[in-house]
Amino acid sequence: EDRWLLLESNTNRKFLLTKPKHIAAEHTQVCQLHSISEDTVSCGDGASSELSTLQMVSVEQLPSENLSVAVGQKIVSPNRLLVNPSSFAQIVVGFPDLMSSNQVYSFRRPYDLSDMKSSEAGSHMFLRGRVQSGAAKRENCVTLLSANQVVRALPSSKVPLKDVYSKDATPPMTSAYLEVTNLTSKKLKYIPVPRSRTMSPYTNWLSKVSECDVLVAALGSGGVVTVDVGGCVRLWETGLDTLQQSLMEWRNMIGTEDGRPVQITIKRDSGLDVSAPKHGKTDPLNAPHVGGNQWAGGTGGRDTAGLGGKGGPYRLDSGHKVYQVSQTEKDSVPEEVRRAAREMAEKAFKDRLKEIDMSEYDASTYERFSSAVSRQVQSLRIILDSLQAKGKERQWLKNQALGELDDAKIIDGLTGEKAIYKRRGELDPELGSPQQKPKRLRVLADVSGSMYRFNGVDSRLERSMEAVCMVMEALENYEHKFKYDIVGHSGDGYDIELVTANKVPKNNKQRLKVLQTMHAHSQFCMSGDYTLEATEASIKELAREEADEHFVVVLSDANLERYGIQPERFSQALMLDPKVNAFAIFIGSLGDQAERLQRTLPAGRSFVAMDTKHIPQILQQIFTSTVLSSA
Repeated sequence: EDRWLLLESNTNRKFLLTKPKHIAAEHTQVCQLHSISEDTVSCGDGASSELSTLQMVSVEQLPSENLSVAVGQKIVSPNRLLVNPSSFAQIVVGFPDLMSSNQVYSFRRPYDLSDMKSSEAGSHMFLRGRVQSGAAKRENCVTLLSANQVVRALPSSKVPLKDVYSKDATPPMTSAYLEVTNLTSKKLKYIPVPRSRTMSPYTNWLSKVSECDVLVAALGSGGVVTVDVGGCVRLWETGLDTLQQSLMEWRNMIGTEDGRPVQITIKRDSGLDVSAPKHGKTDPLNAPHVGGNQWAGGTGGRDTAGLGGKGGPYRLDSGHKVYQVSQTEKDSVPEEVRRAAREMAEKAFKDRLKEIDMSEYDASTYERFSSAVSRQVQSLRIILDSLQAKGKERQWLKNQALGELDDAKIIDGLTGEKAIYKRRGELDPELGSPQQKPKRLRVLADVSGSMYRFNGVDSRLERSMEAVCMVMEALENYEHKFKYDIVGHSGDGYDIELVTANKVPKNNKQRLKVLQTMHAHSQFCMSGDYTLEATEASIKELAREEADEHFVVVLSDANLERYGIQPERFSQALMLDPKVNAFAIFIGSLGDQAERLQRTLPAGRSFVAMDTKHIPQILQQIFTSTVLSSA
């Protein structure tokens, strides 16, 4: 039968309304009303107290696991969670399905909330003359059965602030406190709800229905939602499971699990204007300089060469923590200052290239990159040795039903055989057959300003230089199998020549020059992104060349969303021509930027490599993927 607990508002008397579920009762519509008598509850040592007024009864029951933990014994039984002013929570075991006596487990308060006065702070202080007397019409209390919690919104006057805060701490101004009663750990927590800075048209109404300046409601199985008198809606997670899941997602997004540093961004304007770009003075002590426009290598400043600032001529990393001005401030730099900064950067870049050309071979610098990828070079060469010919060749296709008569099949034709013709067509090469033409490879290296800017965060520029060094060393003496070139892309353009197909580096000095040019270009180039243009142009260019196979490998730091480039647009660029196999390798990422971008790209077309040791395996997948796709 169905049962309802009825409470008479004036007398607080309780009644039980029952309705049988059998068929006869459905026709007669007979219901029975039972009066409930209440006895005083023993408090121990002969004392007793009256039952408090119920404020809330849970609609559903606690799961058996939560019930067992809350009452301290293994138990499976119908139950309900009750809340009243004299206790943090009450559990009635056996109610409402069992007609026998029910057990009540109570977590009592040291004081009764109904005996305490509500606060007259906040909206209540301004509207107290209009607030109706008597108890509030709405009980700000919810039960989170899956989390085994009771969450209640209380005014600060009903919170034991002396126990919550230390003696030296001053409690903040709040709209209310969320009292979280955890029946699993038997612990109590108070969460301050910030005070509203504004009032809304509903302030007067809320002050009449609630004893504090917020209303609270359940949000899912592990949290609540509050709204204050100013209309501010806040979502709170209180359940342990939901908090742990959110913490794991946050750590995966920020990247603390793999040892990368955590960065907190505070957006605010410096309020300082730029004047004219200059290199700045060099600090002999290399002390960190934040803001200002005097020292070279500072961060978050203006006019001078450094990182994270505005109006400077070019980037200059002194190895210190970077403070970044907002993009809005960078965009507000006057055009004449931008033009002057660009001219200084171009001159400094040309001077740097001359210095690279005239400098002696620095063996130690090259060895730093070469030794980091020596094992990867050997692995890649083994992969190159195992590659098979893929290009189709025009041959005579025999045993055809149409075409030219095959002289060797004349006798077969007299006996009635129909497949006695031959015709010219393309045929896949036999397994192990030598390549007639070399495979064509283009590496698109990201040499944009973000590579230099965030190199101190995750070493992305050095990783890109190591990858290029690995490709150059591994492909040496493999000209019969691979014809390759390396093209850079940055804010300056999409076709920055680094290595040409007809003039590849032949020794360590020439390879070091390529690496130094990459580093210099990333330091002196303009902001911007030409990844899409570089990908599309390279695919179109390689498609016009004759080769055994065509490959385009895009090295990028996944910083596309800053420039409003949609992942769908990049996907279209990679799939532009079925003749060219285009792939993206993300060698840098802010948080989970690269992983999120990879999930939106076609399967098997993108890879994330935060360590150069993974690149040979990635290239092996790239070179062998065409064999699988054509099978």
